[in-house]
Amino acid sequence: MKVALIGGTGSFGIALAVRLREAGYAVVIGSRDAQRAAAAAAELGVEGATNDDAARAADLVVLTTKADGAVETARALRDAIGTTPVLSVAAELRFTKDGVLPTDEATSIAQRIQDEIAGPVVAGLHSLAASNLGGEAPPDEDALVCGDDRAAKDAVLELAAHLTTGRAVDCGPLASARALEGMTAVIVNVNKRYRAHAGVRLTGLH
Repeated sequence: MKVALIGGTGSFGIALAVRLREAGYAVVIGSRDAQRAAAAAAELGVEGATNDDAARAADLVVLTTKADGAVETARALRDAIGTTPVLSVAAELRFTKDGVLPTDEATSIAQRIQDEIAGPVVAGLHSLAASNLGGEAPPDEDALVCGDDRAAKDAVLELAAHLTTGRAVDCGPLASARALEGMTAVIVNVNKRYRAHAGVRLTGLH
């Protein structure tokens, strides 16, 4: 499977590229700047391309852009993505004096992306920090995934299983993405309060 990391030159995209390459996936790092993509890809031993070309060549598109640009990026790449499944990992956050909060948006970023493109959208990996994912060893965490399309979700769950030493957990329909995105704020607050690198593990699963 070839995985395109759209906006993949950021910290999360780079960490994800390394883990996926180690797991045997064909990885292409996308960027609006072809030279920037090529430079990042060369350091990692993967392929680099423009976002458009990366999306057209992929079996799975992962939107690793910043949250405030995720929906616009999906809209711009609608034709390039076509019916290819998309994984949304972004979470909108508000940074206040009282802590980090989810935004007041009624719908998730993942649902708004789904409204823009023809292919199925899966949401997940929101609880995985780039610093944890990019460590020397896979993080001891679970990877949480949700979506409505069975085949697309299964593909993402299989991918997610290679990213951590925990489990890839099916968290239900795409509507659950609002909760998963909001969980990012909780984890950031915990890590700031305890100066930690905490993740999520679910108990009672077999």
